[in-house]
Amino acid sequence: MSVFFERLFWAVILVLLVGVCILATTCLVYAQVTTYDNSPYNYKNSEYNYNNSPYNYNNSPYNYNNSEFNIYSPNNIYSNQGQREGYVVPNQNRVANYFDNNGNRVGYGK
Repeated sequence: MSVFFERLFWAVILVLLVGVCILATTCLVYAQVTTYDNSPYNYKNSEYNYNNSPYNYNNSPYNYNNSEFNIYSPNNIYSNQGQREGYVVPNQNRVANYFDNNGNRVGYGK
């Protein structure tokens, strides 16, 4: 009976080690792809930050600088076919927020 428990013990240890290795590899791969400065989990990039929110008037589609009716706005983004795709608004954190025509935040960048 003790041989059974000894083998069970080493099997559990082996499974735990394999799990830790997989988790560590996954974390390392993610860390190589995204730094904290570029991560959506960083508050300055988060959509929950008021500076990035469409409820902030600077980012709102109702702001004339972001309006699709203002054809001279520097914030407008156009497709290769000349169709307005949305607008971009930089904030004080040097993050550029990209919004679609409805005011939904679709991305960010530096």
